[in-house]
Amino acid sequence: MAFDLQHLVAFNALVAAGSLGRAAEALHVTQPALSRTIRRLEEQAGAPLFERHSKGMQLTDVGRALLPHAGLLQRESERAEEDIKAMLGLAKGTIRVGAVGSIACLLLPLAIGSTCKKWPMLRVQVIEGVWDRLADALLSHEIDLALGVDIEDSDEIVAVKDCRWEDTSYVVAGRRHPLRRKPGLELADTLDERWAILPVGTGPFEHMKKVFVRQGLPLPNVVVETRSVTALKSLIGRSGFLGWMPEPMYDAERKAGLIDRLEMPGASDRRTLTAFRRRAGLLPAPSVKLLEALRSLTAMA
Repeated sequence: MAFDLQHLVAFNALVAAGSLGRAAEALHVTQPALSRTIRRLEEQAGAPLFERHSKGMQLTDVGRALLPHAGLLQRESERAEEDIKAMLGLAKGTIRVGAVGSIACLLLPLAIGSTCKKWPMLRVQVIEGVWDRLADALLSHEIDLALGVDIEDSDEIVAVKDCRWEDTSYVVAGRRHPLRRKPGLELADTLDERWAILPVGTGPFEHMKKVFVRQGLPLPNVVVETRSVTALKSLIGRSGFLGWMPEPMYDAERKAGLIDRLEMPGASDRRTLTAFRRRAGLLPAPSVKLLEALRSLTAMA
């Protein structure tokens, strides 16, 4: 049997949304119109695709069998349309994305550059911040994608499971910091130095804390707490402070000879990063294009 593509689009939207109301809103149609479309698809399939419950819609066995095929057919159709639009330069829209500092410094610009090269009529809005800022922006619809450290899904925000990568954080200092001349440098030697780091409760602070606890050490002498990545880099590179940063965050400063990691045992740790989206609703098409570029870049990492 040959399925109508628009019927499959409606089917996929209903699966993603979990209710007729949310799916109809996402598709910009009325609930009765969406119900009629699903009924026609069920008639064509010869069996019910959903079980109706007071809390929403759940797939039947037949619906679960159809789902992977419906998703594949919709994606292939969209990809064909996008490829044609890309050749004609017709894709429009705004990508709204937020990222923690390390991602905003390196990976995100690469992904944006790749996306805008392929889709020259797209526009991009970026915010940078720690996770609480990004989560608020995601829930308020200020952004549609948030890029940060992997955490557990919540009732409202979920990770994009197939877009994950890793980086490594280090104790960092200016290239002329006196500790670089100390033989046999150890993490304990940094305790009495002046530190500058993101505030208590943020991911980077807790990550740094874990490294010290792992070696049975107290927290170092944190003199400055700031949410400004620019201020952190200046304090570390120009004012003699130590800090804790993932490598992509100080990549430009490392190449410029201003900041680099301190070589000592146990003074680094890896972390997993990912993209997040709102659980409810569909990801806007412009952000899907950025997500595809992120997947491509992180797959090569």
